[in-house]
Order: sequence, then C-alpha cells, then structure tokens
Amino acid sequence: MRVDRSDDALDTLFQPLADGVLRWPEQGGALFLHARDGIGLRQQPRPGLVCEQGFKPEVDALHRAGLDTVDLDTLDPARRFPLVLVLPPRQRDEARALFAQAIARTAPGGRVLACMRNDEGARSGETDLGRIAGPVGSLSKRKCRAFWTAPLDGAADPAQAAAWAAFDQPREILGGRFVSRPGVFAWDRIDAASALLAAHLPSDLRGRAADLGAGYGYLSAELLARCPGIVAVDLYEAQARALELARTNLSRVATSAELEFHWHDVTAGLDRGYDVIVSNPPFHGQGRDERPDLGRRFIAVAAEALNPGGRLWLVANRHLPYESVLDERFGQVRIVAQRGGFKVVEAIKHTKASAKARA
Repeated sequence: MRVDRSDDALDTLFQPLADGVLRWPEQGGALFLHARDGIGLRQQPRPGLVCEQGFKPEVDALHRAGLDTVDLDTLDPARRFPLVLVLPPRQRDEARALFAQAIARTAPGGRVLACMRNDEGARSGETDLGRIAGPVGSLSKRKCRAFWTAPLDGAADPAQAAAWAAFDQPREILGGRFVSRPGVFAWDRIDAASALLAAHLPSDLRGRAADLGAGYGYLSAELLARCPGIVAVDLYEAQARALELARTNLSRVATSAELEFHWHDVTAGLDRGYDVIVSNPPFHGQGRDERPDLGRRFIAVAAEALNPGGRLWLVANRHLPYESVLDERFGQVRIVAQRGGFKVVEAIKHTKASAKARA
C-alpha cells in the first residue's frame, strides 16, 4: 500500500531513529501511544510495533495500512517495551498522564521517545517528560521537537508520575451531573455552542434521533429531557474515551428511550435512517488547523441519513460557511438563533412531495 500522507510531528518523531541517534529495538518491539499512520512510520520496517489509538479515523487509517491496534486496558499490564513512542495531545493534563503511562510501560533500560509541534506545546512537553523521567535529549525539525529519555528504570520522580497518571481518571463535573476527563472536547464544562443549541430544541421533536459527535453526552441528555417524543437515540462519537463517558452519563438519565452508542467516524456515513439529528460538529482535526470541510461532511451525512421530512438541529460558529451545503441538501433551512458568535440552524429534509415540486 502506498502511503503519501505527510505529518510533520510523526515524521520528526522518527528523526532520531533515522539519524542513528536512537536505535529500533532488536527484540521486544515498541509501543506507540496515540499512534498515527504516515510517511514517517512507514519509511522503515518496524518489527514488533504495537499501536494504541482511540480516535476512530486514525484507527481506520492504521488498519488500512495493515497495522493492528490495541486498547491499553486489555494489553497485558505486566508487558513492558524497550521503546515507547508518544505523540502527546495538546491538552496538558492528558499529555502528562500519557507520559506517566509511557514510563510505566517502559522496560528496564528502555526509553520514551516523544514529539510535539512547537505551536502545540513542544517545549512544555519536553519539560514535563523531564520532570518525571530525568534528563532528556532533543532535536528540532519541521517546526516540531522530538525529545527522548535516557535509559530508564522506572520514573525518576515516582510520586509526580503517580499524580500525573491520576489526571486521566474520569471525574464528576458540574456538581456531579456528568462524568468527564481531560482530552474530551469541553471536558470540564458545558460548551457554550452546545448549550445554545440545547436551549432552542423544540419539544415537538419525535421519533428516532442521532447525535453526531456526541462527546460526553450532553446534547443527548438535553434532547431526552426536552423532547418526550424521542423514542431512541443513537450516539456517534469518534473518540473512544468520550463515548465511554457518554455511556456512563446517559445511564444516569431517566428515560424509556432506546440508547445505542457507536464508536464511529461520522464522515464515513451512517447506515440507519433518522427522524431527528442533532449536532455540534467538529471544525478542527486533531491539530489546530480549522477544518470547515468536516462540518460540511457532517451536514451531508445528516441529510443522507434523515428520513423525508426529518429535521437537523445544528449549532456552529457564525463564520463557518455551511449555508451552501445546507441549501443544497435540505428543503427548508432557517437560522433559529445567533448569540455569542454561534448560530443555531434547523434544516428540514425534502419530503417526496416537495422534491417533486422542486423538480
């Protein structure tokens, strides 16, 4: 399979190996936390590589490249690796917890090798790893920084490593209404855009509903609370950790509606029809770059999945250019509210009669 996907952080992660500063283990393989597929990963054979990733589009890309993925919760807790690779996330508490996890998975004499983009906290990441691992080496390239530990025998600061590992644990937020954890979108609050959408959901929504990009479950909980005619909700979320939180949070909601939870990349489409769809679609990828194409694809998928006359309730930043795809895909579109830089939109899918009239 030809791989032509460039990823500066991934490519720089493997630079110390390409330069001979570090060596790929002859035995024992390597664990890759938050693994991504791309040119840097595929340039050389990586015998014994074990990939961990919880974001469904990245998991799918790894599988298409012929690489298996594991869930750390099911990986033998006693297994250690002579090399642990890390692509830390932007969220600092989650990144610190990942560094602690990396050290805990490193065999005696092994190393942790990480890389971050400069504009996503590379210098802070290097400092943080050094705080619990001891001295680190580093190199800079492609506006990224790769940094690695000396051979390890556990954490240099076990107490700090244990404290950071605890950062990643689910915890109660908003007075105990929800459970969340760092690394999930708007993890410790109700996102202002989602709150605006929830406040305008009409009580007459009914039938089978879907929540696209469900996060930790806030919009689904609000939909069930405000719309007694909803008989089922399917929650679609690409981030595995968010979906598990949504499962916990929706278990606390008193409802007779059928609930299903799908670890799924919405941009790949849906295979079920709905009467109602709610969504606060993402407009960034895994990095900082704005990706309005993601929101447009969410809208197109919603239009495909809605039954004739079905209703999409969407919230988005006011500046995002979604109007053309909404007008193209739906029979009726109206802006319901605009506040705080956000817009709430209701879009109703053509009925068969309206489609004939338009033709």
